Amino acid sequence: MAGKRIMLDVLKGEAVSPPPLWMMRQAGRYLPEYRETRKRAGSFLDLCYDPDLAVEVTLQPIERFGFDASILFSDILVVPNALGRDVRFEEGRGPILKPISASEIPALNGDMFHVNLQPVYETVRRLRAKLPDETTLLGFCGAPWTVATYMIAGHGTPDQGPARLFAYREPEAFGQLLKILADHSAAYLIRQIEAGADAVQIFDSWSGVLDEPSFEAFCVEPVAEIVRQVKAVHPGVPVIGFPKGAGERYRDYRAKTDITGLGLDWTVPLSMAKELQRDGAVQGNLDPLRLVAGGKALADGVDAILRTLGGGPLIFNLGHGITPETPVAHVEAMVKMVRSRR
Repeated sequence: MAGKRIMLDVLKGEAVSPPPLWMMRQAGRYLPEYRETRKRAGSFLDLCYDPDLAVEVTLQPIERFGFDASILFSDILVVPNALGRDVRFEEGRGPILKPISASEIPALNGDMFHVNLQPVYETVRRLRAKLPDETTLLGFCGAPWTVATYMIAGHGTPDQGPARLFAYREPEAFGQLLKILADHSAAYLIRQIEAGADAVQIFDSWSGVLDEPSFEAFCVEPVAEIVRQVKAVHPGVPVIGFPKGAGERYRDYRAKTDITGLGLDWTVPLSMAKELQRDGAVQGNLDPLRLVAGGKALADGVDAILRTLGGGPLIFNLGHGITPETPVAHVEAMVKMVRSRR
């Protein structure tokens, strides 16, 4: 049926064959056309905040591969940036922020939050107008815990030790930071939906480094609050949660947060993914390095996911973002494998 957004059907719990397909970081450095646009943009944040260029790079993988979903090109750290924190991206180092102290948290200023993010909302509006009608448009934000880790350390770290220590030493200040981030992230997603996003995803890339009580307090509760606020305004809009590295804690994450779809990283056993699928749509979870390797490694990975999960509500994706060294031909091969499945 023309214009039918099959990913939304899957998020309602339907099984579709072949399943809808997209990739995290699908607009990225593995694409030569992205690298060209990135050069013209200047800084990475300039690319995020320029609707002309952000629309251009968001559409590139859709034009090349015809994915079933298009995800807004932006970054999770536009939220602290819009709250007045300095954010920059350095080649080879990634994001750099001025580390926030406990005393600075109450001074985070949301007065200009939506004004600062207006270019992002404009990008979403233009994308919905330009995308094929059958393509689902995804908005997104970072989960409060993951965003907070960068705000506290000032950069990415292997185990987010600085943020964990801060949370233990300054529990009140840390709780306040998570609340500020949850409230503003919810408002950000609501505006993306109003601009044209069909569904939204919450990325919790660092949820896997926490012990059990911390996971509950720092990951589950703030995400549940975001979902509650979004659904209060847009009850019919699906929310996908992606608590990367959650392991066994994936089992009750959907029930505790009230997310619609559950994004799985590549370490989640397919037998467990099949159990999780009983409660609704799952998304994932091909190891991105199988896509880099190609050949038998790729074919085996795709086949195992489709064989195990293809009979239920599945959104085919990677278990994390595509890496810059991935050959475009391997992506083409993966798309063909998934699309030829009946």
